[in-house]
Amino acid sequence: MATEETQSPDKERGATATRRREPRRAHWSLTLIGIGAILWLFYWAELVLAVMLVSVLLAFILAPMVELLMRVRLPRGVAAAVAVLLLLVIVAGIVYLSYNQATSFLQDLPKYTTAIREQVMRFRKKAETLQALNPEQDSKGVVNVHATSNWTEVLTRGFGSVSQAVLAASFIPFLVYFMLTWQHHVRSATVMLFPLEDRNTAYKTLGLISAMIRSFMVGNLIIGIFMGVVSTIVFGILHVPFFYFAGFMSGFLSLVPYMGVLLAMAPPVFMGIGHTSSGGLIEIVVTVLGLHMIALNVLYPKFLGNRLQLNPLAVTMSLLVWGWLWGAMGLVLAIPITAAMKIVFDHVESLKPFGTWIGE
Repeated sequence: MATEETQSPDKERGATATRRREPRRAHWSLTLIGIGAILWLFYWAELVLAVMLVSVLLAFILAPMVELLMRVRLPRGVAAAVAVLLLLVIVAGIVYLSYNQATSFLQDLPKYTTAIREQVMRFRKKAETLQALNPEQDSKGVVNVHATSNWTEVLTRGFGSVSQAVLAASFIPFLVYFMLTWQHHVRSATVMLFPLEDRNTAYKTLGLISAMIRSFMVGNLIIGIFMGVVSTIVFGILHVPFFYFAGFMSGFLSLVPYMGVLLAMAPPVFMGIGHTSSGGLIEIVVTVLGLHMIALNVLYPKFLGNRLQLNPLAVTMSLLVWGWLWGAMGLVLAIPITAAMKIVFDHVESLKPFGTWIGE
């Protein structure tokens, strides 16, 4: 009897410890399931979420303009409409100029020297070689290489996805307009979704996220314009064809995370072949690399460092994850999304260790 009485407290303590461990295991399993569900939602709703996030970024860019127009006695709705119309005019002008420059470039392409023709011929030969890598043989051993699909199939392939993208993009001006006109209502209504004791924290968090996004967009715009102007001047000195088009394209492509420097090199190098000496091509590459290094080490810390506060490992991992989820759009949106997550983590007690991990 004594032995049984002695052992019973031990059994009770063991059972209590087991009960304490089970909720912890359940907690981590539910967390993993929740993370998986969120990633699946982001992957499945890529188009809708990307359109909404792009609209948010554009709304933050246009918000100062709306405030400025309101100072001259314009109602918020009218000021927002003027800002959105101005944005559409700018986008239409960029598309028009880009289309004209691309058309002019294609028209002048046959006039380029033998160097470009040789590059094109090499590319075509490689494409034909890849096409004939897996030929089929009939019963007599004769090699049959199938012709490519007709132009109708090529042009209509993926038409559904393109039409969906165009339809989704058509919502952006309306979303931006309503975000600008209902800005204060949305913020106050969002804060009211939280319990009373957490509303002050939610209000501060939303304010910090707003300031971060505005600084991110304005900073990138300033950096892109600076790099575009400098690139245009250098490419003009080197007599690169369409230097004004290649310069700004290279400057803004350099802003793309991870692949920016390679994308920035492509337009001036390709346009410079046959019109610029080998030394000039080297100068183009050095210019792009130099501007990219200046942007990373001087301009980004100056305009964005205090707002983002992300360590390089977290930035690289976020680019990998969001690039896998959303492709090119994910690379563009990865940094502001991760920076916003850090702000949220820093203001939620249970998530502060994660904010510390991805912070500087």
